[in-house]
Amino acid sequence: MSNARRSTCPMACALDLVGDRWTLLVLRDLFAGKHHYDEFAESDEQIASNVLSERLRRLQHLGMVSVETCADNRRRKRYELTERGRSFAPVLAALGRWGLEHIAGTIPAPHILGALSAELARQRARAPTKRAKTRP
Repeated sequence: MSNARRSTCPMACALDLVGDRWTLLVLRDLFAGKHHYDEFAESDEQIASNVLSERLRRLQHLGMVSVETCADNRRRKRYELTERGRSFAPVLAALGRWGLEHIAGTIPAPHILGALSAELARQRARAPTKRAKTRP
């Protein structure tokens, strides 16, 4: 993975890292509670196995996903969102809301919306409170 940037625009840089559809869908599935390769592969979008492997490696390299070998099956891996990965919840929530509002025939997935809402609430609870500035 190259560290070269095509610009200093934060949106362009973020899209270079996670802006393809497969990476966003893997992140969505992680928020939805999927943790194992076979669970990601079973998603409706039918991601190709080589693409799935590459996206999971990329997310791990970016520090958005951690991976552990399962104790009961050393060949099986468990993927978890890191704090950095969980910080992506507002982006996915906004993208999902936009899709529901602007693309006819889309259907909300309650388990995904619930997971994203719970993460957003967790982030709000952890955010430092802002105190109002007092005037002299």
